[in-house]
Amino acid sequence: MSRIGKKPVNLPQGVSVKVDANNVVSVKGPLGELSQAVDPDITVKVEGNAVVITRPTEQKRHRSLHGLYRALINNMVIGVSKGWTIQQELVGVGFKAEAKGQMLELSLGFSHDIHFQLPKEVTVETVTERRSNPIITLKSYDKQLLGVVAAKIRSLRKPEPYKGKGIRFVGENVRRKSVRSASV
Repeated sequence: MSRIGKKPVNLPQGVSVKVDANNVVSVKGPLGELSQAVDPDITVKVEGNAVVITRPTEQKRHRSLHGLYRALINNMVIGVSKGWTIQQELVGVGFKAEAKGQMLELSLGFSHDIHFQLPKEVTVETVTERRSNPIITLKSYDKQLLGVVAAKIRSLRKPEPYKGKGIRFVGENVRRKSVRSASV
């Protein structure tokens, strides 16, 4: 990860970064504001239109933290400037998804519908077209929160290996098993 840590994080137009005395990095942009506490050993400096992260020694711990915090700060900068998007599809007969504000209603083949409350930082859109699987689109400026929400939605009905039914990410390849036939 040290090669990643050496690269500076370029700041796009409209994004500002502040580092306070407690080594907390705050990134503010047109879509929102994020902050991340950084290990005291790692130094974060704003130089011109870029953020530079440096480490004190070549210890394995410092090298790994160097790359980690560079990647986290880069994700924060991209999030507040462009935002992040995750798409999931519902594969199964009768599976439905409907967005009502911050509430996501899912029909996943259980006896009752599932009502999933989303955090205020995440927006949701659902698309249901004839002859295709319903698609859930999640958008946010916080990549970590978006990943947690998407994983939680997927855990409601994971894709099963025999028919492939369940909630999967768009483009995800589900490994299928063949059904064992009874021997004569």
